[in-house]
Amino acid sequence: MEKELTIKNGCDRGLCKNAVGRQDRQLNTYDWLADVPGNVDSTDLVEVQFKHTRKGYYHNVNKLDLKKGDIVAVEANPGHDIGVVTLTGRLVKLQLKKANLKSADDIKRVYRIARPVDMEKFREAKSREHATMIESRQIAKGLGLKMKIGDVEYQGDCNKAIFYYIADERVDFRQLIKDLAATFHVRIEMKQIGARQEAGLIGGTGPCGRELCCATWLKNFVSVGTAAARFQDISLNPQKLAGMCAKLKCCLNYEVDDYVEAGRKLPAKDILLQTQDNDYHYFKADILAGLVTYSTDKNIAANLETITATRAKQIIEMNRRGEKPLSLQEDGNKKATATHVDLATQENINRFDRAKKKKKRKPRKPNQPEQQAKNAKE
Repeated sequence: MEKELTIKNGCDRGLCKNAVGRQDRQLNTYDWLADVPGNVDSTDLVEVQFKHTRKGYYHNVNKLDLKKGDIVAVEANPGHDIGVVTLTGRLVKLQLKKANLKSADDIKRVYRIARPVDMEKFREAKSREHATMIESRQIAKGLGLKMKIGDVEYQGDCNKAIFYYIADERVDFRQLIKDLAATFHVRIEMKQIGARQEAGLIGGTGPCGRELCCATWLKNFVSVGTAAARFQDISLNPQKLAGMCAKLKCCLNYEVDDYVEAGRKLPAKDILLQTQDNDYHYFKADILAGLVTYSTDKNIAANLETITATRAKQIIEMNRRGEKPLSLQEDGNKKATATHVDLATQENINRFDRAKKKKKRKPRKPNQPEQQAKNAKE
């Protein structure tokens, strides 16, 4: 029954197969409108992805029956390029807004579904990329340019090559373009990227054990500051806060809004809590749980007590009125001190030093055939 339902609906476990498409593409988008009737006909725009994280948006002027995962030949300047359709229908318009294209001229056309001749030319172009990158680095080094060529991407028809480079300062690469064009006999385009974009191009696994966000789904990079770590009460250790790109991890921004909102409910760190038994200083806090730990000493952890933020604000309000509660706890009782257990008094720890008595082995009784053989010799 389950198999018949899967075939009938074209879905598996509630996920439409048309929505998933090829999962080996970076920045893959789940098309949750794929099985909605009329979704594809709502617009002629399609999203096409090329090498790594480069995407483009094109008009399907020829009314081709395009689906997610189709390899198509699209308009380029000059010639044509080969890419994979990653999205169709209404969601393309939303992705188009995120791409922030400056003019409608940036949206070109889809020529056709890639033919065997196109794919053969495309494979030839891809096979030249690594050798081109190595040789271009040597040319840039020979010119004394302070830049690093991180990757090279050939257009599907081998008429153009994009050189992705990283540079801290302004670079005059006019002579470099002339040398590259004379060496590789293609049209040259130089595109500067940052350290985060380079990590997305190379890919890898982060300290969380998962594939890098910049290499899978993250497209727009937002500046990350140390303030994001301070709001989350994270130790400012550069080695732990830095990602594969040697910059601050992008994931520091993921939860910072929740921490900022939760931190507003906590009392200020410089406020002293006064009770009848002692004065308590702020020590640490569990921001999301809303718990605050106080110490009787300002510099070290001494007589630590953890209370809720609500209880701390109640005590602060009482102190302002000149009142002092019996203790920090809501019931007014003092926190039960943990009793120290000395193992030496419970049991003699020298028992581990005692040598184990060796058991005397009993003499082995000889087998009857062995005994008979021994008697025969005698």
